[in-house]
Order: sequence, then C-alpha cells, then structure tokens
Amino acid sequence: MTAVAVPELGPGGLALLAGGALLAGAVNAVAGGGSLISFPALLAVGYPALTANITNTVALTPGYLGGTIGYRLELQGQRRRTIVLSVISVAGALAGSALLLVSSPELFERIVPYLILLACALLAVQEWLAGMVQRRVGRVEHDAGWTRWAPLLAMQFLAAVYGAYFGAGLGIMVLAILGIFIADTLQRLNALKGVTSLVINVVGAVYFALFAEVVWIAVAVMAVASLAGGRVGVTMARRLDDRALRWLVVLFGVGVAIRLLVPS
Repeated sequence: MTAVAVPELGPGGLALLAGGALLAGAVNAVAGGGSLISFPALLAVGYPALTANITNTVALTPGYLGGTIGYRLELQGQRRRTIVLSVISVAGALAGSALLLVSSPELFERIVPYLILLACALLAVQEWLAGMVQRRVGRVEHDAGWTRWAPLLAMQFLAAVYGAYFGAGLGIMVLAILGIFIADTLQRLNALKGVTSLVINVVGAVYFALFAEVVWIAVAVMAVASLAGGRVGVTMARRLDDRALRWLVVLFGVGVAIRLLVPS
C-alpha cells in the first residue's frame, strides 16, 4: 500500500476519536455495532475509508480485551469451545485481512456505505436474533458431535472473514451463530462471542500492523478509550436494557451511509 496522507489532529479531532472509541468499546460489549460509531469518527477527521477501516480495527482491539476480562467468570467451563472457535476464527480473519488489502481503496470506498447498511440491518434485528437464540437454548446438546460442529465452524469462518474485512455488526452475527448451535445462557454465549471477536480483531490488527498503513496516533488515542469502554460496557450489559442504545446506533449508522452515498 502507498503511504497515507495523515490529517493534522487538533484537540477537537483527538476528543472526537477518543469519545467515539469509548462509546464503540461500550456498545460492542452491550449490543455490538460499535464500529458504526468509531469508523465514522475516523472519516470525520479526514481519513480515507480504507485507512479509517484498518486503523479502526487496530484501535478497537483493546475494547474487546476489556470486555473479555469483564466476562471472565462466564467463560469458565468453555475451554473446548473457546479453543476450537478461536482456531477457525484465526483462519477466517487471515482470509478477511488479506482480502481487504488486495481490494483497491476506490472499490472499498464504493462498497463501504452498503457494508454500513448491512451492519445497521444486523443491529436492527438483533432483538429478533436474541429471541431466536433464547428459543434454541436447551434444544442443542452441549457436547454435540462433529456433524453439529461442522456447520457451526463454517458459519464462524465466514463471520471471521467479514469481521476482519469490515467488522461492524460482527458481534451480533457471532452471537446469533453461537446461539443456533450451542445450548447455554445468553451471558455465557455473549462471553464466548467476546473472545472470538477479540481473536478476529487481534489477527486483523497484527496483519494490518505488518502489511498496511496504520495511523498510529489515532490508535494511541482510541485504544485506551476503547479498553475503558469495553469494561464499562460489560457492566451495562448486565444491568441495562440496550434497546434505545441499539436504535440510536442504527439511526446514526444509516445517516452515515446516506451521507457517503450522496455525492459531495
């Protein structure tokens, strides 16, 4: 990739990125879709779409770590699931990262509004997906054979490809997949979702750090904020109804997509 022209970041721009990352880390832990806040923040301070997407992936990774730490009690007894799903997530994330870097910036800028709308659609139907997950709980064996694992792993691989390529709405997608194939409580599935999302983002972040142009000043500001937001989000996830938050993010994301689709 060619070098990126980095815009000057004044106090207002730094505050916008920090605030966007803080909210994104919290939203990812509560409902998923945090990139619909942090990605537009990067666009707003002047970064091209592809650069913003790459930087966003690196910057939000600590937020997933914060959420995983907060959910460590719910992860107890899920070692086998975590290992198997993490391995397939690594493979999918590598494929998605490579796909992103071979895409031209012009192509990515053309499709990014539609990726945002896809993420908004996933977030909009999250409540329905959660209901579907709840209806599945108790109907699937905990120690299902490989005939059950195979479709789960295939779906997780595709989710990991998407997560590394763009990522907004990844958590919603993964939670629905886990709920269809694994019988457990929503809190434990949410914890497992957090781990796999962390793995996907770590792989993407390392890949981009090695092979792409990352705006490290933005990462430095956003990483700390997203880590704090992830820890706050776990507390919110345990205590709050996230419906209003979800629809605010959806409306915001749709507005961003429309703005990107309308010629300037």
